[in-house]
Formats: sequence, C-alpha cells, structure tokens
Amino acid sequence: MSIKRTVFFISDRTAITAETFGHSLLIQFDDVEFQKVTLPFIDTMWKAQDALEQINDAKEQTGQRPIIFSTIVNSQIRNLILSSEAAAVDLFETFIGPLEEELRVHPTLGGGSSHHTTAGEELDIRINAVNYALTNDDGITTKNYDKADVVLVGVSRTGKTPTCLYLGLQYGIFAANYPLTEEDLLIEYRKIPGVLQPYRDKLYGLTINPERLQKIRAARRPSGRYSSLEQCQQEISLAEFLYVSKNIPYLNITTMSIEEIAATVMHKSKLQRRIF
Repeated sequence: MSIKRTVFFISDRTAITAETFGHSLLIQFDDVEFQKVTLPFIDTMWKAQDALEQINDAKEQTGQRPIIFSTIVNSQIRNLILSSEAAAVDLFETFIGPLEEELRVHPTLGGGSSHHTTAGEELDIRINAVNYALTNDDGITTKNYDKADVVLVGVSRTGKTPTCLYLGLQYGIFAANYPLTEEDLLIEYRKIPGVLQPYRDKLYGLTINPERLQKIRAARRPSGRYSSLEQCQQEISLAEFLYVSKNIPYLNITTMSIEEIAATVMHKSKLQRRIF
C-alpha cells in the first residue's frame, strides 16, 4: 500500500515556481501518493489565515503532516504559514540568505525587478507569441515563417502544436509548425518540401516510436490506414531519413512531456527566451 501525503504549493503570486520546484522533488518518491493543493495569491494576512486553517485541517484529516512548498516574499505572511503543523520547504528562506551573503547586496524582495521586462511588456510578448503559434499552426500558412524563431516539423500527432504553444506561452518564442504528409515524405530524392526550403536553418524535427504514434492516432481515429501500425512505421521511417539526410536536428519525444520537449528545443536550437 502506497503512502499518502498532502502537499501545498503556496505563493503570494502565481505559485508556478513553487509547483515547478516541488514537482521536480516529489517525482523522486514513487512510493508516495501525493494529494496536491495549490494556493496562489496569498498576499494578505486574512488569506494566510485561511491557508493556515486548510493546512492544519489536512493534518487533522490524514493524521500526517502536510508538506509545504512556499515562495511567499512577505515575512509576516510567510511566518504565519510556516507556523502551521506542516513540513515546510521555503524557497526564499533556503536560497535568499546564501545569495545575499555571496552577492553582499540586500535583496529587494519585491514583485518586480529592473533586470526583467515589466508585467505589461511580458504579457504583450506572451500574447503575440501564442497568437503567432495559433496563426501558423499545422502549415495553415507559411508566409510568416520569416518571423519564426523555430519551425517544428514532423508527421501528424507528434506534439508539434502543444509544443509551439508552450514555447510561446512560457518563453515568448515565435514557433510555427508544419506537418510532414505522406506526399511530402515521398518526394523524389527525399527533398525538403519546397515551402520549407527558405527556412531550413529554422527547422527542428520531432519523431516518436511508431507503436506510441499508433496508440495516439487510434484514440483519435480508431480505424483506417491513418492509425495502422504499418502506416505509422512507414511515416516515421521516412521522416527520420529526411532529418538525417538533410541534417535537420530532431528529437524523439516518445517518453517526454511537453515541458521537456520545449526545453530541449530551446537548448539545442540555442534560442533565447524573451520572458522569465
């Protein structure tokens, strides 16, 4: 029987940092079943008091101390949360002190910084990047590829669209995607499709194990040639031959999350994120 624990991700802002950091640690414990609760925007004492009650209630109901991942800046609010009957991992308490000592500069502990774009600028970048991904999805149009930071290519159902949207939302990257059809892949001499030729330096291929692709396609269209294993095997083989023969960098995404795919594309393509 697996162990069960309640985990709270708490922040006076979005709690994304607390979630990301916490998840990266929790996945190391396969034998524990975690019930996850996210409490963002805990930026007043009365909200903190409500969060405190939720944490202590979880302790009463389960008989186990909850675990807290906290990124609360305000010391008064943070101290109230940390007075709960829980095991706390406080990112500011853990990391700010050593950084302050090393940098010999007092932290501002504010919501923004001159080192980064303003909230309004960041929002504009996100919106423009996501709109670009939607407008240039699935080869709908290729006339805007000159504005792309990267153009993802791959056969149908290899994660191109969600990766493009994540790149736009998380990094502010202008990502387009183009589906390699059977017609594209059977071009004589295995040429890069003509519409992609001017942008070949921006191309990044995605591939996947045929068996996994077959399951994904079958969930969408259970019968027919499109979702047959033979068809999947043929398309993947031809796509990978194209990548190798034309020196297109590519990634096998079979066991990867969208976050991992996007981060790998960013790193391998040496793209610079526009938002933090």
